[in-house]
Amino acid sequence: MNVPINAKRLRASLPQVVERVRRGTRFTVIYRSRPAFQIVPVNDSGEAPVSLQDDPLYRAEAVGSSADGRTSAEHDAVLYPR
Repeated sequence: MNVPINAKRLRASLPQVVERVRRGTRFTVIYRSRPAFQIVPVNDSGEAPVSLQDDPLYRAEAVGSSADGRTSAEHDAVLYPR
């Protein structure tokens, strides 16, 4: 379902809008009497999820060094939780 909502009402009722989006509702935000953007559920992006083996960033070789001293394995654990 696609529900129009103006920007003022969106600001005033953001927690309720977030909950409805989590349940599948799509919103078209109206700003200055014109559609400005849509809010859609994350799993409704139209893009197929990519497996880790097919993700080119996951398979990329390490370059440079980490400014925080962490290893690439530690960064991978944050970026690609299992």
